[in-house]
Amino acid sequence: MARKFTHQRVSYVLPLPDAPGGHRLGVNGLAVDSDNGILYSAGRDGVLCSWDLNRNPSSSLSSSTKSSKTTTHRHQVQAHSHWINDIVLTQNNSALVSASSDTTVRVWRPHSEANELPFSIGRHADYVKCLATSDHQSNWVASGGLDQKVVLWDLNGGGDILKIDTCGDEVTEKGSVYALGTGGSVLATGGPESVVRVWDPKAGKLITKFVGHTDNIRGILINEAGDTIMTASSDQTVKLWSLTAGRCTHTLTMHNDSVWSLYSDHPQLSVFYSSDRSGLVAKTDTRDVSDIDQGTSIAALQEHEGVVKVVAAGDSIWTATPKSSINRWSDVDTTADIEFPNSSARRFSGGSPAESPPESASQGPIGTSNGSSKNKIPHSSLLLLSNTAVFPGLDPERATIYSSVSSRKPTEVANDEELGVVLPVHTVPEETIEGQHGLIKYLLLNDRKRTLTQDTAGEVVLWDLIKCVPLKAFGKRHIEDVASEVNTVESIAHWCTVDIRTGRLSVILEPNRCFDAEIYADEVGYPENEEHGQDQRLNLGKWVLRWLFGDLVEEEIQRDEAYREAAVAKSAEFRIDNPPVPIPGSQVLHDVSSTTLRTANGPHSGLAVPGHNMATPNAGNLSSSLPTTEEGSATSLGHDLGTPFSDKPNDYFSNTPTIETDKQTSTTAEDQTPTALPQSPVEPEKEEKRKGSLFGKKFRMEFPKKLGRTSTDVKSPVPEEKPEESDKSSEKEEKVFENSLGGVIDRIRHEYETYLAANPGSNLASGITPSSNADTPILDIPPNTSILIQEESGDTAVAADLYSGFVGNVREEIDKLEKAIPHWLGELLLKNQIVAKEVVKVAFVLKPYEDQLPPIAKPDVSPNNNSSRLNANRMLRAKKVLAYVAERIDPVDPADPDPNPMKPEEYLELYCQNILIPENMTLATIRTHIWRAGGDMMLYYKANGKKTIRPPVVEVPSTENPAATESNEGSHPNGVLSPSIPNANSEPPLISGV
Repeated sequence: MARKFTHQRVSYVLPLPDAPGGHRLGVNGLAVDSDNGILYSAGRDGVLCSWDLNRNPSSSLSSSTKSSKTTTHRHQVQAHSHWINDIVLTQNNSALVSASSDTTVRVWRPHSEANELPFSIGRHADYVKCLATSDHQSNWVASGGLDQKVVLWDLNGGGDILKIDTCGDEVTEKGSVYALGTGGSVLATGGPESVVRVWDPKAGKLITKFVGHTDNIRGILINEAGDTIMTASSDQTVKLWSLTAGRCTHTLTMHNDSVWSLYSDHPQLSVFYSSDRSGLVAKTDTRDVSDIDQGTSIAALQEHEGVVKVVAAGDSIWTATPKSSINRWSDVDTTADIEFPNSSARRFSGGSPAESPPESASQGPIGTSNGSSKNKIPHSSLLLLSNTAVFPGLDPERATIYSSVSSRKPTEVANDEELGVVLPVHTVPEETIEGQHGLIKYLLLNDRKRTLTQDTAGEVVLWDLIKCVPLKAFGKRHIEDVASEVNTVESIAHWCTVDIRTGRLSVILEPNRCFDAEIYADEVGYPENEEHGQDQRLNLGKWVLRWLFGDLVEEEIQRDEAYREAAVAKSAEFRIDNPPVPIPGSQVLHDVSSTTLRTANGPHSGLAVPGHNMATPNAGNLSSSLPTTEEGSATSLGHDLGTPFSDKPNDYFSNTPTIETDKQTSTTAEDQTPTALPQSPVEPEKEEKRKGSLFGKKFRMEFPKKLGRTSTDVKSPVPEEKPEESDKSSEKEEKVFENSLGGVIDRIRHEYETYLAANPGSNLASGITPSSNADTPILDIPPNTSILIQEESGDTAVAADLYSGFVGNVREEIDKLEKAIPHWLGELLLKNQIVAKEVVKVAFVLKPYEDQLPPIAKPDVSPNNNSSRLNANRMLRAKKVLAYVAERIDPVDPADPDPNPMKPEEYLELYCQNILIPENMTLATIRTHIWRAGGDMMLYYKANGKKTIRPPVVEVPSTENPAATESNEGSHPNGVLSPSIPNANSEPPLISGV
C-alpha cells in the first residue's frame, strides 16, 4: 500500500479590533438549556457562544406575565478553525458537542470550574455535518459527515464506540450524511441520496431503509418510542415514516420551498416546528386529532432569509439565518381559536391583503394569553398540511377555495387579487441578538505583505501581514477602488495563502513555499529597521515565523543553558570516577579546546560542539540563512567555520562555470576545512555518498560565494575509518529522532552527549543558533494573534489541527509545542536553517540603446555565441545591471582614478519597452509589469549626458601575430571589457551569460 503524503503547516490569525461578543458570520446551530436559561449558538466563524436569556424559557404560553429583560452575552470560545455545522446539548446540559467542517467533533463544558477549552473527541475524514444524541443523560453522541460515515463517540474522550459505513458495499457519490436522528433504540440517517436508512446503534446493522423523497434530506426527528421517524427534505415536503408498518404514512406539504430544519420536544412529535429556505417557520400541532391531515399548521413567522436552524422553548422561538444575528420570536398558541372572515366579500375584495392586514395581525403577539381571553389565530396564517387536508372549521366550499390557494407558490398567490395570501403571525422579532461584522472579501496586494479586506458591513481595511495589525480603515467603499490607490508596482513571490472562511484574516504558511519571498530591507517601511544596508534582503516567511515563536526561542535558549551546565557537571563527575581511555587512531578531538564555533548571531567563545550542521545525515538540503546582500555575505560563513576561500575577481557577469570548475572549487573548500572541530560519527557512509552525488555537486553550485540569497553551512569531513569500524559505529550510534521540534532538541542534546563522552567536563557552546536581528528584525506581534499548527494528509479533506494557541501563550505551552511544531520549523527556529531551493532566475538580453554606447561584449561572428543574452536572480535590481554595464563600457583607469566617482545609476539609464526603469526595480518586477510578454526580456542602456563615455574603438585583428591577439581576449586598448571566460578557480556570478 502506498504511503500517503502528509506534511505540517503553520497558520496565524490576525486579531480583529475589540468588539462586543457575538458571531461574525452566519449562525448554523442553536440549543436551549431551559433549566439554566441559557441559549447556545454556533456559527460559520467557528465560535461557540452562550447567552443569558434573563427569563424563564420553560414558562408556558399560558403565563400571564412576560419578562421585558433582554438577552445578554455570557461567554464565547473559538472552538473550531472552520464552520460549525451543528451543536447538541447532552449529559444533563453540562456538555455542548459541536460538529465542524474542520472534520472534528468537540466537547465544551461551559460550567466546568477549570474553564477548559473545547477538546476533540473524534475526527472524520471530511466535513462533519450533523449530530444526534439519544437523551440528555447519554454518554455518547453520534456524528455524520461527508465521508459517508456515522460514528458514535465516547463523550469522556474514549474515542469511537461504533463506526457505520452508511453506503456499505454500495458505491455512490451521494452517500454523504446531512441529517441524523436518534430515538428509542434506532438511529436514522439521510442525505443527497434521498434515502432514509434506519440502523441499530448497538450493533451497527442496517434495519431498513425508506425511499420516497426526491431531494436531499436535511432534517430527521425520531419519537421517544422509536417507532416513528419524521424527515424534512429539499423536495419541499415533510414525511412521516412508520417502522411498524415499514412505509411512509403521511406526506406534509405546508412548505413551498426546501425544508431546512425540524425541531420538536414533544415525545410523540405531535407538536413540531419546521423552517424553509424562504424564511418561513411553521408550527404544526397534530394532538387530539384522529388523522394528521386534520391537525393545525400555522405560519408562525417570516424571516428575511432562509432559516438554517429553529428551536423553541416556553413562549419563544429562536431562528438562525446566514446573518450573524439571532432573532427571538413569540411563540404561537395552536390551541387558540381560529378567526375566520365574517363574509366572503372580504376574500374577494380588490385590495391587496398586504395593504389591509387582518386586525389580529396588527395587535401584537397572536395566540398568547392576555388576561382572561385568548387572541385568535387569523385565518390567513393557516397552512394546509397536505393536498388532501382541509382547514379546521371550514365548510367544503371554503375548503376548496383555500386549498387551491395554499397549493400555489407565494408569487402566484400574491399576484392573484381575488384570493387571500398566507400571512405569517409574526413578521418582526421580539428581540434581536446582534452579531458582529466578519470578513467576507480580501485582496492581496503586490508587495505580498499587505492585504485589503471587506467585512459584512462593507468596511474596507488595510492590514500588515508581517506585523499582524490593521494599518488603515477606508470606510464603506469598493475594495477594488481602494486597491488601485494603495497598490504598488512590484513583483514578489507568493509565500503565503490568505483565508477568511471564519470571518477573520488567516495566513497559511506551507513549508514548500513560505521561504520563497524576499524583499529589500530598505523597502520594508519600518523606521526601526533603517540600519540595514540597501542591498540586504529579508525573507518574509522566516521573518514572521521567527517572531511568532519568539518567546519559545528564548525559553529554549534558557533551557539549553541549564541542560548544558548539568551535562558538563555530570560528565566531570564521571571523568573523576572513570578516567578517559584514549581510542587508537582517533584524532578528531585533537586540540578541541582552542576551537571556537561561530554562529549566525556572531562569535561564541568557548569550546565547539558538534552542531546539527556537522552531524545530521542528509542535512545538505538545509541552508543556514545569514543577512543576505547582493554583495554576497555568504563568505562570512566560511570564515566563521575557519574555511578559507580563494579570493576571486568580483565580476557580475561571466559564463556559467563548467563541472570541472565546480569540482575543483568544492574540493578545495572541503579539503581545507580544519579537522579540529569535533565530529559526530553518525552514518559516515551516507555522508560520503551524499558528498559524491550529483545532488551534492549541484547543491554546491547553487550557493557560490557571490550569491546574494542564502548560504549553507560548510560540512566538515567525517574522519576516515576502516569499513568494519564504520559499520559498527553506525550500528551503535544510530538514533532515530522525532520529526518535530522535540526531535531537533533531542538531536542537539545527543550531540552534546557525544562530545562530552570524549571530553568529560569540557565547556559546551550552545547548539541553538537562531537567526540574528539583522536577518530577522524584531517584530512586536500582538499577543492575541492566534497560532495554528495543522497537518495535511491524504486521509482527510482539510488540514487537521494539531495545536491551537496564541502568541502570548507560547512560553507557557512550550511542552505542547515541542510535540506539535514540525521538524522544518524547528530547524528554522533553533538552527536558522531552511529548506534550500534553486534560485529563480530571469533571462534577458542587454544591448545599447540605438547603438549610442559601446556593447557590453565584443562582437562575435560565431553562430553559437550570444554574449548579450544573460540571466540573473529575479530579485536583482536595475542599478546592479547598470553597474555591470559600467564595468564593461566605462572601466576605472587604475592609473588615473576619479576621486569622486559617479555611481553608474547616476549617468546611465535602463529602458524596457521604451519605459525608463527605476534604479531599485527588480528584474521580476520589470518582467511582470513592464515587459509582460514571453521570451527573453530586451533591456537597453543609454547615457543621460551627465558623464562623457568614450566611444568604442574598433579593434583590427593582426594577421602577423595571432598569438598576441588571442592573449588580449577579454580586454580592449581603450579599456572596454568584453565577457571573459572564467578560469578554473572563478565562482558563478550573480548574473551569468547564457
